[in-house]
Amino acid sequence: MIRSNPRTHLALVALLLSILLSAGTSATAAEQPAVEGAPLFINLINDDPHRANMALSFGKNQLALGHPLTVFLNDRGVFIAAKQGAERFGLHQELIAELLTAGAKVIVCPMCMKYYGIAEEDLLKGLEVGKPELTGDALFAPDTRTLTW
Repeated sequence: MIRSNPRTHLALVALLLSILLSAGTSATAAEQPAVEGAPLFINLINDDPHRANMALSFGKNQLALGHPLTVFLNDRGVFIAAKQGAERFGLHQELIAELLTAGAKVIVCPMCMKYYGIAEEDLLKGLEVGKPELTGDALFAPDTRTLTW
């Protein structure tokens, strides 16, 4: 008998979400005209400091170019959102504060928070706990582009 492992299930859900968020149409980038001001949805599933910095910095640059930005801190990305992560993620938390000040939205996955033991009161100021309507509105806004780190 194969035993069910919650971590394996969470990893599979994160992988499937990543694939779904990254899936595009069959048209190549050259066939798709750039949409000025198209929203960007970044699915940050990683707590690797370098990868997280890449995602947040990329988002910051696109926000500065006029693309509305939503960052979804998902799976291990929720650790970046927690106040107790300040020592490891101080740079990232500063970037998040800059993003919020510039008008970005940062949403934190509630299932992942629960799984990793992060309470809502442990989140940085200005972050929003995800719910279907909030996350869906950002993800499915017209012309939204998605990236996953």
